[in-house]
Amino acid sequence: MKKISIIIPAYNEEKTISKILKAVVSIDVPNYAKEVIVVNDASTDDTKKIVERFTKKNRNVKLINHAKNLGKGAGIVTASKIVNGDLSIIQDADFEYSPNEIIRLVKAYELNPGCAIYGSRNLNKRNGHSYLSYFLGNKILNFVTNLLYGTRITDMETCYKLIPSKLFKKLKLSSKGFEIEPEITGKISMLNCKIVEIPISYKPRSIEEGKKIRWIDGVWAIVELLRVRLFFRTD
Repeated sequence: MKKISIIIPAYNEEKTISKILKAVVSIDVPNYAKEVIVVNDASTDDTKKIVERFTKKNRNVKLINHAKNLGKGAGIVTASKIVNGDLSIIQDADFEYSPNEIIRLVKAYELNPGCAIYGSRNLNKRNGHSYLSYFLGNKILNFVTNLLYGTRITDMETCYKLIPSKLFKKLKLSSKGFEIEPEITGKISMLNCKIVEIPISYKPRSIEEGKKIRWIDGVWAIVELLRVRLFFRTD
């Protein structure tokens, strides 16, 4: 049986990490076994303890702890070095994205083997937006991405990026923060891998509820898109 590696970067997510792990563990991905890798980014709350309880009950759930807080990107980089699945996907720990959508992403991959499958929030018109500034920032980042890479992406910043693990490892990711998203997309495009988007559901949370991304991250995302386009070598 094939396997899918589900990567969950987590920092101070004690309010939602139990719920997200229960959901991820319970989903049935046809023809795929699951490997769940949680990277605890030096959380100061009970995130680590909660995940440790899951690892005792579920052999397929692995926990990696960072000694200090490094950022979401660093968590993904750490996990990318140990994934064993045929496919890899990132799952945020805050439940803005429903793990049930992973099944649909895998089905889309089966119809488009070898491609990267993105779950686009913008293709589902029923989705809401937490802040107008985030919505407009997303539009700008999509425009810059498509301009630089000749793509037609509607949601470059989506968390749900399903990638063949062989390709995932070739990306040689290095970003520590939220700029990991443009780094992934830019490098996939530079390696001439087709990106297929499908609509997904999305329930945005507010800053008060724990949303961590800020406007400056949008600036760094543009810088990262330019850096990858100019300096990433595919040979």
